[in-house]
Amino acid sequence: PIRRASMRTAEALIRDQLPPSNWSIIPTLLRTAYRAAEEFIRDNPILQVKSAEDNRGRIIQWSVDLKVETAIRNGSLPCDYSWEYFDKPTGRYLQLRFPHSTASISQVSRPDRQPRSVVFRENARLRSQPVFEGFEDGVEICGLPHFLIIHGYQNLNFAHIAMPSADSRVDYEFRTANLMNIPHEIQPDPEVAPTEDTDFDPDELGALKDEIEKWRKDHGGDE
Repeated sequence: PIRRASMRTAEALIRDQLPPSNWSIIPTLLRTAYRAAEEFIRDNPILQVKSAEDNRGRIIQWSVDLKVETAIRNGSLPCDYSWEYFDKPTGRYLQLRFPHSTASISQVSRPDRQPRSVVFRENARLRSQPVFEGFEDGVEICGLPHFLIIHGYQNLNFAHIAMPSADSRVDYEFRTANLMNIPHEIQPDPEVAPTEDTDFDPDELGALKDEIEKWRKDHGGDE
């Protein structure tokens, strides 16, 4: 079935771009960022008034951005990054840049629902349609796939890496288990060979990456 195939493609791409051995850094960064935000709010009475309490999520967002940017710069998180303007523009957001995809970070109230729609996320979702709906039918790639790192709004009770659905503004093609429940650090056992995903053809992932490279070469850019 196409939906099952698209879910496998989304999962395989995420695992290729951000390997599971790196996933444990995400809850560590989030816990550190939330703690720093709490301390900053506690030490600044102006942020304790009711109107500021309603915007606590902004402080958390900035703290998370700082911790992620630092992790990328010191090599703890294996990707590049850039600060991209929103469409209006009313500010900028942190874009994580991987070899064949991009990602962004969002607070959400429900882990099973996509963040509220903004132009850059909607454009990214539409770019993913050929990848997750019709790639096997020869539909052309029209940009880099974009996935999300989502975490709990206000309270850090969940974190996931997720690929938004290509044909829905609500659902996901694939979403990891709750990363807050995994160990802080994963130490791979050199004596144990990595488990292969026998439900996904590695040639299909390779073909997808080849098509992304072709699109990038033809269009001279990453968007």
